[in-house]
Amino acid sequence: MQTLDLSAHGLTVSEVLHNAPEPVLYEHAVRFEAGSRISSTGALVAYSGAKTGRSPADKRLVRHPDSESHVWWGKVNRPMEIDSFAKARERALDYLNTRERLYVVDGFAGWHPLHQLKIRVICSRPYHALFMRTMLIRPSPEQLRTFGEPDFTILNAGAFPAARLEEGSTSKTRIALSFEEKQMVLLGTEYAGEMKKGVFTLMNYLMPREGLLSMHCSATADASGKNASILFGLSGTGKTTLSADPKRHLIGDDEHVWADDGIFNIEGGCYAKAIDLSPETEPEIFQALRFGSVLENVVLKEPGRRVDFHDTSITQNTRGAYPIEFIPNARIPCLADHPSDIIFLTCDAFGVLPPVSRLSAEQAMYHFISGYTSKVPGTEEGVTEPSTTFSACFGAPFLVWHPGKYAELLAEKMRTHRAHVWMVNTGWTGGSNGVGTRIKLSHTRAIVDAIHAGVLAHAPTAKDPYFGIEAVTYVPNVPEQILVPKNAWKDPAAYHATASKLASAFTANFQQFESGVSAEVRAAGPPRA
Repeated sequence: MQTLDLSAHGLTVSEVLHNAPEPVLYEHAVRFEAGSRISSTGALVAYSGAKTGRSPADKRLVRHPDSESHVWWGKVNRPMEIDSFAKARERALDYLNTRERLYVVDGFAGWHPLHQLKIRVICSRPYHALFMRTMLIRPSPEQLRTFGEPDFTILNAGAFPAARLEEGSTSKTRIALSFEEKQMVLLGTEYAGEMKKGVFTLMNYLMPREGLLSMHCSATADASGKNASILFGLSGTGKTTLSADPKRHLIGDDEHVWADDGIFNIEGGCYAKAIDLSPETEPEIFQALRFGSVLENVVLKEPGRRVDFHDTSITQNTRGAYPIEFIPNARIPCLADHPSDIIFLTCDAFGVLPPVSRLSAEQAMYHFISGYTSKVPGTEEGVTEPSTTFSACFGAPFLVWHPGKYAELLAEKMRTHRAHVWMVNTGWTGGSNGVGTRIKLSHTRAIVDAIHAGVLAHAPTAKDPYFGIEAVTYVPNVPEQILVPKNAWKDPAAYHATASKLASAFTANFQQFESGVSAEVRAAGPPRA
């Protein structure tokens, strides 16, 4: 560990653990944090308190003359005045100054040496320090000695509430970011994922300014780092499952940038859902949750301190964070060539989207901005029938610019590097949820394998009458009758009614983006009556 003077930050705590190694953070978590324990596999089990997920309604960006014209203001990016940020920061510093000890973690965001940011995390919980040590790219000893001043600092005072009477406050939680001050302040939430996504939000602002595309996606490549592909998809679409492919090398599971010379991972770790995890379904992730990893909000069973991955008594959003090198087929450093294929994953519970479609550049922009999937009964309280979910660019909560900005960058890079874009439906066929059946994982894997092998680049297609996309009509090892949705339905009238309803939902959702995109992109959605 190094010595560090935090007085420049307004902090005067005498005991500062700077870049403490994992064993020290383990010891401190078990000694000083209520409930923190070590699992039977050696992972640190910690609890995030009342907040077991992100609080997007409490996120604020400082409205500043240097950046305000770039920000997509609205429900995703709510403004905060400069003096309000200063008060939140002062409140965080006051709390941190009352702690007996602080933990400081230095790391990098971005594996590309020309686009790498130095991140510093200052917190009072060893669990938070270990989490960010895991999720950031870990510097070498030499890099730590020459680290210098950070490009961005996170002040995590999450155990201390925000001021309820502060202008614009909606709760005791505040996630505040200032691009100009190069700081993030956390109050009223101890959920560690807020720090990870704060760094991603920063990258989502800075990278497009350089003409680079930041992406909420997983990425894989062949053994040489060539033939790369990126997979976009919201929760439940199979992004993590399909990227954990033993035939491919993992570049990363969640956050990437498409630069001028290829793609790179932003993070040094992975952050996977742990609900119902088993060695049979996710062997790579299961074995990665060992010493050096963090398990959040899981239930330990005595004797033996074995994790019950099926127990949701604390939250359904149980999580595991682990260094990416814990995955056997991870490619280190996490860089690859330009992707030859871009895959949009969607779990269509209505059963009307084709299992695989080829998209034009304009259609890619349209469906990228739409970011569609669906929820099925049982996934959330009150969901009794399939419902549509749209999240712009498959990651709306973390965008800074208008979604059209990211879509334009995607189309530009797609055209420049001649990447194919595919939409793969991992949801239902032959009817909606409750009538049809879920597309078999083996069939989806066969589709993705065929994409990676280049087999589908010249495969026959048929235009879908409701969405205008080109449905691929032949894929090796996939039944042809499911590839065109209407052929898989027994009730033609029900198919037409359901497809028409979903197409209308696409059109209605896209109205909010129409002013920020070209006429060609507006026309690339479902044909209008």
